[in-house]
Amino acid sequence: MSTPSEGTFTALRTQLQHAATEFADGPDALEGILRGIVDDVERAVREPLEIFPVCHHSPASALAMARRLREKQPKVVYLELCEDMAPLLTELRNCRLPVAVQAFASEIDGFPAHWAPLSVVAPVTEASAEYQAIAYALDTPGVDLVLVDRSSDHVFQWETPPAADSGPDTPPADEESALHGDAVGVEIGDLRPRFAELEQHLLRHGRVRHWSEWWHQYVELPLGGSDHDTYRQVMLLIGSLFRRLAPGDRRRVRVDEDRERYMWTRMREHLAATGTDPADCLYVCGAFHAASRVEEFGVEGSDTFAISPPTATRWRHGLIPSSHAAIEAQFGLAAGSVSIAATEWAKNLRRTGVRPYRLAGQAGTRKSTGPGKSTGPGKSTGPGKAAVPAPPAAGAPPADRLTGFLRRPPALDALDEAELLGWSVEIVRAARRNGYLASTADAIAVFETSILLAGMRDRVRPTPYDFQDAAVTCIEKEAVPGRRDVARLVAIMMGGDRIGQVGYDALPPLARDVHDRLAPLDLKLQQRGVRRALLDIAGRPELERCSDVLWMLRRLLPHGAARPIMGDRRLGERAIQESWDLALGTHQRALIELGYEGVSIEQVLEQRLRRVAYAPQATAAQVLEAVEDAILHLRGRRLADELGTRALEVLAGERSVDGAPEVLSRVRRLLAYYRTAEPVLPPWIESFVKTGYAHYCTLLPTAFTDEDATVRQVAAMLGFLFGMEGLALSLGCDRTQLELALAQSHPKEPSRTALLWAARTHLGTLSREDLRARCDELLGNPLVVPAYPRYLSGFVHALEPVPGLADFVVEAVSNAFARLPDPVLLPWLPTLITSLRAGGAELAPLLIREAGRVFPARLAELDSWVPPWRAPRELPAVRPAAAVAAARGAALLAAYPATCDALAELLGCDGTWAPPGADAPRDADLLTGHPSTAAALEALLAAG
Repeated sequence: MSTPSEGTFTALRTQLQHAATEFADGPDALEGILRGIVDDVERAVREPLEIFPVCHHSPASALAMARRLREKQPKVVYLELCEDMAPLLTELRNCRLPVAVQAFASEIDGFPAHWAPLSVVAPVTEASAEYQAIAYALDTPGVDLVLVDRSSDHVFQWETPPAADSGPDTPPADEESALHGDAVGVEIGDLRPRFAELEQHLLRHGRVRHWSEWWHQYVELPLGGSDHDTYRQVMLLIGSLFRRLAPGDRRRVRVDEDRERYMWTRMREHLAATGTDPADCLYVCGAFHAASRVEEFGVEGSDTFAISPPTATRWRHGLIPSSHAAIEAQFGLAAGSVSIAATEWAKNLRRTGVRPYRLAGQAGTRKSTGPGKSTGPGKSTGPGKAAVPAPPAAGAPPADRLTGFLRRPPALDALDEAELLGWSVEIVRAARRNGYLASTADAIAVFETSILLAGMRDRVRPTPYDFQDAAVTCIEKEAVPGRRDVARLVAIMMGGDRIGQVGYDALPPLARDVHDRLAPLDLKLQQRGVRRALLDIAGRPELERCSDVLWMLRRLLPHGAARPIMGDRRLGERAIQESWDLALGTHQRALIELGYEGVSIEQVLEQRLRRVAYAPQATAAQVLEAVEDAILHLRGRRLADELGTRALEVLAGERSVDGAPEVLSRVRRLLAYYRTAEPVLPPWIESFVKTGYAHYCTLLPTAFTDEDATVRQVAAMLGFLFGMEGLALSLGCDRTQLELALAQSHPKEPSRTALLWAARTHLGTLSREDLRARCDELLGNPLVVPAYPRYLSGFVHALEPVPGLADFVVEAVSNAFARLPDPVLLPWLPTLITSLRAGGAELAPLLIREAGRVFPARLAELDSWVPPWRAPRELPAVRPAAAVAAARGAALLAAYPATCDALAELLGCDGTWAPPGADAPRDADLLTGHPSTAAALEALLAAG
């Protein structure tokens, strides 16, 4: 390699030295930067292995790449892309671009747990240099495509991703912008100034708003028709400039240089293994890395870079749909810039006559043009077409194209009035379709304003960005009537927000299996948009399997991918008809990522349920929800029993009552299901009820006084204890534990006090009369009346554990409205309403039903109506309780001896009646001496 100080660019180096001396106050620093830039360019162009610098999604780069591939016909193409993505590139022919190559890891090993899931995407569009290189290498026999950039695992080894709870400052504007999710983007040629002051300087002097517009005006358009040497040297110059003017971030510089060493190491290894001549190779990389100062292939004695081993994380790879909006959102490009680049790419192809490379069979493209159909070097491309310059002779030093390019003034394109007029008419038509009140006058205004803005910015021909500014100025009013604003409409009009699609053959096995199982629906589920599916399960029983798949997809995919319109799935129920809105094509990315977790949706659902149940922060309510989902979707008992046992363990370890309401509702549903669907209860749910009874009895006294526990949570605890009491006692629990827990509870808050009174009433330690008297005392105390709504709130919540108190709650509310004057009643009436709405909304139907039973049905009956709690009670004649019980009980037992036999058998006693007359006096003595037995039997029979 020649010395950089003396070579092809000596004239340019001298010219820049004079400029630094003339215009800079401190010429030494500026001269060093300028000379270094020229040295970087000269070093790269003299490299034996040709370096091809590109910028991501640049039409000029794609055009220069297609032209250079036809000229050089390299045997090996080294591409700056994650090396572990190579096996997926052949599947691009089964997709409609744009798509993104993705590496995904849901279970990580070697990285912090909060980073999961890890995702890396590399978007590919037709107007990109990497796609041209991929299409050439895959469709040309004898050409090797070698990916040399760091693997997906090394991306996360070298880069620190954001925290799990962090994200973009502003959410994506629409669903197309979120197609990549929170994946880390990897592309060829992220060419943008890292020095903020430099970017602002370029934007200000270029009279543009954002970087995408500057790049289009000052790089894309001048390089669109340039020859190979000019393009290459200009891109190297820009890459070196941005690299040398970058801030001194040591970590960023180290990562950049390590990436370059990584890539050169991989290329040296491949050349050594295959014996390929470097002159037959082409290295495609970003211009930023092409102007590298690290030791490259041509440096004698360069050391091989030590590549660290990958972690134990298991990566899965696939293709996901992408869109222009998603690429712009992920890489910080201006809205519409990728669509405008696609339009510029099509115009360049028509203008230059260069035929691009396209993969054979690529969906949405024309037939691929192989290398045999290309225009030969130095031959004319046809009338009116630009000639392709002949390649330089082998071994000849590169010519200095950079000096002439920098001295030459920019060519000003003439105004194309027909094109601009067509744009103006089309944007007005699009605006009217989206709700804007646009007219022909607006089209004229947009046309004239575009020319005016271009003239103010020293441009003869308005660019798409000038036209976009003019359209926003003339059409957009104070508000956006539809989903898209005018700027978005311009971007769609220019190139269309093309949304890619992954073909069936390129889908993972899980996604293909889903489409196969949903085939009986006869819907085009791979297309974007919503499809309505009608399932007549009663008439076509085979559709029940489709229903099972749809319910699992609803559980696994984002909201909107599978949305039920009619039909529901609950424990113990099966629908006979269902209606669904399906948008699997719109949510294709989410479906594909399911395929990275397993080979069937049943396997993925089982894995996710286990992950939820065995999470460190899992609660009993969450595990019970997983049990319910396992029963609903997976049918089998194995997983449900395993997760139920896990729920028992989690409940025993909980020290709070936050999930008590949900635990109560889910346990009730599961018990009802098992009692109707199974011959016996599973052992785990019996243990859960037994453990829960003791657990909530232990926590009850603390919960009554805990400020963090709500009255609804305490009511749910009591609902569990009272509702599961029969089953718990049959399993060996002791009711004394509950009685002691209530006796140790001493709440001070009014609502919890009322809840405790209701619980004691249920246990029989507080009679209805005493409870009524306490409420009357509260209403009669002026100091307590303001807090009476809170007592009522407690009584309402008490309907959860003690629904039999509904009539008493109606009585308590009615007494308050009847006794309190308006000056007292009206101030706390809002408090009562808000308390009932906030905490007792689900219990309101019970109160309304009870009130409808108690109050008269007609208005005319209201004047003569007497509340039941005020009606006079008929008192029975006063007789000794023992005599009454003995007389009535003896008569009943003597008349119906079979009843006593059945009760004795139930209690486990076996015996016979004595002969009549022999033991009659002794039986009478027993009944007379123990009247409570006969009275208890009478009460039992009356209750039955």
